[in-house]
Amino acid sequence: MQRIVIDKPYVPVPPHRGRLWAWLLRMYAPRLLRRKYGVVSVKCLHSERLAASVRAGHGVMIAPNHCRDEDPFLLAFLSREVGTHFFLMASWHIFMQDRLQAFLLRRGGAFSVYREGIDRAAVSTAVEILATAERPLVIFPEGFVSRTNDQLNELLDGTALIARTAAKKRAELTPPGKVVVHPVAIRYRFEGSVEKAAAGVLDEIETRLSWRTQGERPLKERIARVGKALLSLKEMEYLGEARAGSIGTRIATLTDAILAPLEKEWLGKSRDDGVPARVKRLRTAILPEMAKDLVDESERQRRWKHLADLYLVLQLFHYPPDYLASDPTPERLLETVERFEEDLTDRVRVHGNLHATVTVGEAIEASTTRESRGGNDPLMEQIQGQLRGMLGLGAGS
Repeated sequence: MQRIVIDKPYVPVPPHRGRLWAWLLRMYAPRLLRRKYGVVSVKCLHSERLAASVRAGHGVMIAPNHCRDEDPFLLAFLSREVGTHFFLMASWHIFMQDRLQAFLLRRGGAFSVYREGIDRAAVSTAVEILATAERPLVIFPEGFVSRTNDQLNELLDGTALIARTAAKKRAELTPPGKVVVHPVAIRYRFEGSVEKAAAGVLDEIETRLSWRTQGERPLKERIARVGKALLSLKEMEYLGEARAGSIGTRIATLTDAILAPLEKEWLGKSRDDGVPARVKRLRTAILPEMAKDLVDESERQRRWKHLADLYLVLQLFHYPPDYLASDPTPERLLETVERFEEDLTDRVRVHGNLHATVTVGEAIEASTTRESRGGNDPLMEQIQGQLRGMLGLGAGS
């Protein structure tokens, strides 16, 4: 289990406002992307849209999709084309994993947000950056890395709240100023042999399952067999037996079997407003007393077990049931294999031959008030619509 939950009191990490480190790290980004992530080229499209908003003096929010860990480093190319550094809101746990990483992240313009609670300091920092138009601000509205480039997850409404709050402040200036949001679509293309890239990972997993390696099978069938086997093992652990039925139904059943008892204990009732929201709500209930050291060791271990269960639920959520349906692209096949490896080993090997495209959407002006449109936020709908269009996704993807 990756260390994405920290049982310590939250201490906000503010942004570093110097420019020298940001410039040096921007220059290093291409080498880092090649060596650590296998990204060999990055192309930016329509960067003039973002440059125009910066020249106009607007408070600028950049809202990209977030399918891979390296997404923030791609934005260094966009930053260079536009001619300005960015600030970036990043989950606090990233700053707690490694001191050198935390040092470099902050000097590159990142500041922390606490995902397991209400972080007024992060919201205030983000609003200030936009209200003063100090630099463009990057917020990933999905809130987590999906590793599914062909699927856009539900966007977090906090993105619009920050934009509108800053818009109110800029509207009070003399003369009045604006806040605009630019959706940014990040798309990866794999140009190597997906069979060769996946073979080593699948060989290792099949060996762990005590199978003979299945290299003679078509890659899609091989991936599907491994996925069903791993799901069956978790069903046996939590439900007592492997279940029949479609993958989607089985994942939903296992997810509810894990979440429902936890919600009953910690929240008093179950909710059905989406897996990420349910997990966040539970973490928010479980963590505070751990962070304040108000529980004994036995209770701490019990709560860590619950947090591990929630980690598994998010792992399950990241496998769209129909992602390999029909004739999946090499990228979908590779993403699924990478997800297997990450979930089993907490690491992902570098395959190389990744080419990235960063496409800047049209500016969306943030209003100072939310116009009612049922339960949907109109600003988030516009961001989502542009992202889907630039990524080439259908309405339900």
